[in-house]
Amino acid sequence: MPSPLDAGALAALLDGTTAGVGVLDTGLRYLYVNPALERLNGLPAAAHLGRTVADVLPGVDAREDMMRAVLADGRAREITSSGWTPAASGTARRYWHGAYHRLEVAGRVVGLAGIVLEVMASDEEQRRLAQARRHLTLLDLAGTRIGTTLDMDTTCAELVDLVVPELADLATVEVFPRDVAPPVRPAPPGLVRLRRAAATAVPELRGALARFGATGDYVDYQEDAAVPRCLAENRPVVENLTTDVQLGRSAPSPDRVAAYRSLGMHSAVIVPVSVRGEPIGVLGLVRAGDSPVFTEDDVLIARELAGRAAVGLDHARRFTHEHTIALELQRSLLSEPRPPHPHIEIATRYLPADRSVLVGGDWFDVIPLPDGRHLKAMGDVMGHGVEAAVAMSHYRSLLRLLADEQLPPHRILEQLDRMVERSGLDRAATCLLALVDRAGQICQVSSAGHLPPVFIDPGPGGTRIGDVPAGPPLGTGFGGYRTTSIACGPGTVLFMYTDGLVERRGEDIDVSVRRLADLTLPPSGALEELLDTVLDRFGPGAEDDIAVLASRARPGPPA
Repeated sequence: MPSPLDAGALAALLDGTTAGVGVLDTGLRYLYVNPALERLNGLPAAAHLGRTVADVLPGVDAREDMMRAVLADGRAREITSSGWTPAASGTARRYWHGAYHRLEVAGRVVGLAGIVLEVMASDEEQRRLAQARRHLTLLDLAGTRIGTTLDMDTTCAELVDLVVPELADLATVEVFPRDVAPPVRPAPPGLVRLRRAAATAVPELRGALARFGATGDYVDYQEDAAVPRCLAENRPVVENLTTDVQLGRSAPSPDRVAAYRSLGMHSAVIVPVSVRGEPIGVLGLVRAGDSPVFTEDDVLIARELAGRAAVGLDHARRFTHEHTIALELQRSLLSEPRPPHPHIEIATRYLPADRSVLVGGDWFDVIPLPDGRHLKAMGDVMGHGVEAAVAMSHYRSLLRLLADEQLPPHRILEQLDRMVERSGLDRAATCLLALVDRAGQICQVSSAGHLPPVFIDPGPGGTRIGDVPAGPPLGTGFGGYRTTSIACGPGTVLFMYTDGLVERRGEDIDVSVRRLADLTLPPSGALEELLDTVLDRFGPGAEDDIAVLASRARPGPPA
């Protein structure tokens, strides 16, 4: 199809200009090239015509995407491109600046016209431009790659993985020891102790990285080392380590100098990781071998990245602090119950949910009674965290007081409900009580909003879900509890649990509970093995804590 553009008219108009001019059709194929563009590209016009820019100049990033945008919306654009052409210019990258506009004939889009000038850019300017682009990319990635979890070590690992190799050959993040972790040996006088939370390096240095300690190790720094100075002044410390004296002063201790020299380390930056002026730790960046020394721009970007990571680390630290306290409190309160009588077998498990979920208020208890009976309890305080764990301890303590009065289960729940309401405790809870007689033949059960128990018979009776009406949760003041008597054969296992075992998103809870009717005793008959099997089957995917209890009376007369 002939071109609607008059090539002769174009030549008469544009051949004499010193600016490179090209006309492209809607497929970005050349229709016309003036002599100046021939010289810029180092190719005659005949080598251009009918071919695309990419065909003619494969070594040039011509930004064809921008050209297509001009064709699509008709808005003129200025485009900067760079690359290599056949024109004599050595091996240096060349840069062009062009203005492009859409061509129309009789209202029909016929192509694109571009006027191109070569621009000069020094190597230093281009280096700084490329560095600025890398830095902007790092800052952009930091928003999505750092702080994806509430685990401190994971956040630290995300930070070092981001800065290597773009900003450093080797990077570490070291933080102060956790204030709720198991105690460690104290640091010697005059030394600063940090825990190495994460470290990584470029592939050629990873082998040497192990010589400086593993993740999780504690590192003691001499008082005038770079890390303590950074923490004391709360500002970056930049060191070009040209002499062994400088290297020894920067290191945790002088005996590290030989190892640092073998690494080829020559430049380091220590950046404080702080929130609200309070130091959490430091980000350490190292360059080695042929890498350039750190610049002011590098330090600014490192500080910005450390600041962004500090926010995530602060959230993780606060979460870890509360999670650890709540978990330790719950574990200390939820002591393993002793069998109430020699002929009663008890097995329990408590399985915390994933670390991303705060510990809850699940609890269980087995309380012996003077007449040979015993009371079993399974409860779940609503909510999570330290407050739920504390509320759980109140419920458990009140229940033990009420159990001494030897009331039927529904009366115990009624009094417990009133006592909780009067106490001002604002955490409701579900609770399942099972009062078992001396021989284990009758089980009296009452529920305050809790899921039903499961009875596993060793004989032909099989497994059945207890038909127990559920009253309102404790702490609501509504009352209305009932006791249901359920016959238990010799060796029948009573299985109690919290909702974390069966509750799954998108599934009706009744459907989940009915699956428990498939439970069977293992061939060994061991209760511990039964609970292991239950948690292996139902535990994966749980979004809440799980507490389970299995018990039975041994055959024969009680001891």
